[in-house]
Amino acid sequence: MHNTQSDVVLRRITTILSVVIVTLTLIGATTGILLSFYYEPAAGRAYQSLKIIDTEVSYGWLFHKAHQIAGNAAVVIALIQIVVMFVSRQFSKSWLAAWISGIFFTLSAIGLGWTAMILSWDQEGFWRFNIELGTIEAIPFVGSVLRDILTGGGAISTVTVQHLYTIHSYLISVAAIILAVVHLLSVLWQEKQIKKMYAEADVSETGNIPPKPANAQG
Repeated sequence: MHNTQSDVVLRRITTILSVVIVTLTLIGATTGILLSFYYEPAAGRAYQSLKIIDTEVSYGWLFHKAHQIAGNAAVVIALIQIVVMFVSRQFSKSWLAAWISGIFFTLSAIGLGWTAMILSWDQEGFWRFNIELGTIEAIPFVGSVLRDILTGGGAISTVTVQHLYTIHSYLISVAAIILAVVHLLSVLWQEKQIKKMYAEADVSETGNIPPKPANAQG
């Protein structure tokens, strides 16, 4: 069995990125909870409440910016993680949990960014979301149902903001935290197993068998 330097480096990068993903997820969740104390999920108040957070709440601008940066960075790091795992050729069955959790975390991180689109209730977010709704409605069979679920059965309004806020804060966020932790544990377990396997292989190849005690018979 060959343990090349590149394999070791890629496995270490995979572990480091897993830790970064968990860290960013926890930062996003913590700052999101702090922002929720002042944020108002309503069409007429969402933008104003965020403005108050940025200008009047102590360190509110810092928590708001950290929340945005953590969310965007989580998507980038998750995509890099998938590329690193692919380059390092981690395709064995033992890596299945890491692959599944990593892919679904990436999707959940993207989903967090998508659901946050309308929560700021500014012109850019409103029109982007309106365009996205048209794309969703064009999905065969389920498009109209999905649109009604997101908007509340009508035009974009306070109900829409509340629905997206609930999905963002209570569904996707919880899923992202769970997936990030599962991914980290899967990578750590896999690294431990690989180190154990290489150690056993080195012993068998070099013949480094522990000597018998001096008083051993035979």
